[in-house]
Amino acid sequence: MCQKAVGNVFAALISVMRENLQWTRGAPASYASSDSVDRGFCSACGTPLIYSYHSSKHLCITIGSLDNPAAFPPQTQFGIEGQMPWFGQVGSLGAEGTTEETMAAHVASIQASNHQHPDHDTASWPE
Repeated sequence: MCQKAVGNVFAALISVMRENLQWTRGAPASYASSDSVDRGFCSACGTPLIYSYHSSKHLCITIGSLDNPAAFPPQTQFGIEGQMPWFGQVGSLGAEGTTEETMAAHVASIQASNHQHPDHDTASWPE
């Protein structure tokens, strides 16, 4: 279910106490993916944000949605029964550079048409 919810082969999550989470700009939209779980997402851009098991004191936040995801390295793997058989080979694959390096001619148009929220809180927020 997590793979479908985040549209990826795994969900990278960090657990936080509910009372320690503060939204600085609005609140996420929510979808009841089962009778006991809600999944929060940005209603403006669709980014998956939270996994909320109703009976838990914790919420799980998608690491990739954070301003500094590198600050939250994985601590454990959960639900490995759904792990892709090729996952262990990812580190040995060839690697390409960033979009700026591999698609330099397209960077300006990508930036000009980008509707994602900035990677940090700002004084003004795009509509």
